[in-house]
Formats: sequence, C-alpha cells, structure tokens
Amino acid sequence: MRDLDATPRRRPSGTLLTGAVAATLLLLTGCSSAADIPDASLRNGFLPDASEGATDMTGRIQTLWNGSWIAALAVGLLVWGLTVWVVVAYRRRKNDPELPPQVRYNMPIEIFYTIVPVMMVGVLFYYVARDQQAILDTSEQPDVTVQVVGKKWSWDFNYVDSNVYDTGRQADLTGQAGVEEALPTLYLPVNERVQFDLYSRDVIHSFWVPAFLMKMDLIPGSPNKFQVTPTKEGDFRGKCAELCGDYHSEMLFNVKVVSQEEYQDHMDDLEAQGKTGSLPTTLAGDNELAGVQADSVEREADASVDGSN
Repeated sequence: MRDLDATPRRRPSGTLLTGAVAATLLLLTGCSSAADIPDASLRNGFLPDASEGATDMTGRIQTLWNGSWIAALAVGLLVWGLTVWVVVAYRRRKNDPELPPQVRYNMPIEIFYTIVPVMMVGVLFYYVARDQQAILDTSEQPDVTVQVVGKKWSWDFNYVDSNVYDTGRQADLTGQAGVEEALPTLYLPVNERVQFDLYSRDVIHSFWVPAFLMKMDLIPGSPNKFQVTPTKEGDFRGKCAELCGDYHSEMLFNVKVVSQEEYQDHMDDLEAQGKTGSLPTTLAGDNELAGVQADSVEREADASVDGSN
C-alpha cells in the first residue's frame, strides 16, 4: 500500500531538462572540429601530420605520446568497467536488508592496488626521463647556431655562423590574404644539426614550432637552448606559446626548412641587405619598451580608423 504521508518524488522540471540540453550543446560547440585542426589525425595520435619525419626527434616524441595515452586509456577503461560492474552487480535489491554485510579489509587487494599503480608510474617515469634526456642533449657540436630573441610581440633571429640577422615586427592580423608573408621567417638547412639559443628581451615567451613537437621558454636573463635536426624540407608555422601580454596572439613566425644551397642563398641575401652582425640578446631598456608599446597603440588606432572608413 502506498504511504499517503510520504513526500511525493519530484520529477525533473522542463526548465532543468532544457538547461541540461543547452549546456551539452554549448560544450559540444566548444570542442575543436576536424576543420579546426585539418592536419591532425588519429593515425598520428592527433599530433600534427606535418610532424611526421619533420626532425630527428619527432618519431621518439610520437612514440612516447602514443604509448602514454594508450596506457592511460587502458587503465581508464579498466577502472570504468569495474565501476560499472560494481554498480550493477551490487545494486540494492527489493528484499535486501537496510545495510549490506559490513567487511573490514582485503589485504591482497589492497597490496595489489598499491603496488601496481606505483609500478605503472615508475615505467612511465623511466620512458619520460630517457626520452627527455635524449631530446634535451646539447653535447654534440651543432652545424648551425641560431639565436632566437623574443620580444613584444615578434622575433629576431641571429644566424651566428653566417654573422647575419633577420628581424621581425608584430603581425598585423587583418584577416586578409598575404598576412603570413609579412611574418618573420626562420630559415633552417635540412639534415643539419641546429642549436637554438633562446633569449627574451622583456617578459617570458615560449618558442614553439608545432610540427617539431618541441617548445621551450625564453626567460629574461636566463638563456635556454636545445638542438634539433630538421629532416624534411617544407614550410612550417611557429608561435609564442606563453601568454606574454596584449598582443600575444600576434607573436607569429614562419619556418622554412630548405636545402643547403637555398639556405646559403638566404644568408647571402641578408648580407646584401646590410643585416650583418647580430641584434642584442640582452634585456630591453625602458625607452625601447615604451617605443614598442607606442608602436602597438599607433597600429591599433590606424586599424580602427581603417575599419571606420
């Protein structure tokens, strides 16, 4: 018989259901689609397809990445499966007592779920430490040394061995075609070991070429460096991966991996343009920083005027 004094169970209101559906749709629209990442696929673990064979280290990084997420997915499936099984197998039934039998502990199970996770973490640590040591090894003599100087909000490149430099200016993202051609371009010779010496003239930046699967911070007053050997000719994109101020999103650059002959031709072109020597790698002074800020404000004002016209 139904208990008339019992509080009736409330059903979810239409407003609550509508809100849940709206939240789900909003979440789905926030996810990246294939159009947002056209060069990433499951075949490559959703890493950029351009990274395949791009450097001597991308294969090692891809293997570590794929192994890590496959192991994590396997553990997740096991845990989710056991959770669902426990919920279904030990759900409360109609004739069950108020409380199930109370137990204290199971020593073998407790030993199992203590030792196995420690072993898993140990294995992951071994492979990460092994690969990190190889990726960050700079003991070998490089064929080419490039000083990368980050600044608000662009890049300078000093080609140390050729005694020339190239300088960049903040990208002007107008949405029009041809913007990428005005970005600073870093030239690298294929199959030559390159050392990047990283400097910042103002705040922390991060040098990132997604296709190389490698990025490293540029810290003011604390230079960093790493080495890599590009193994595939082509055009790649680079950017700053550290939030560095108002125009962080416009701190972009191009990368061209070319033959040794084309690389030397570019060095000769820079010399012919009078870009000999090297640009400063030390911290910028107050006057320089003020000039950068004024230039950005001026460009923003010009863009507003053009938009109103």
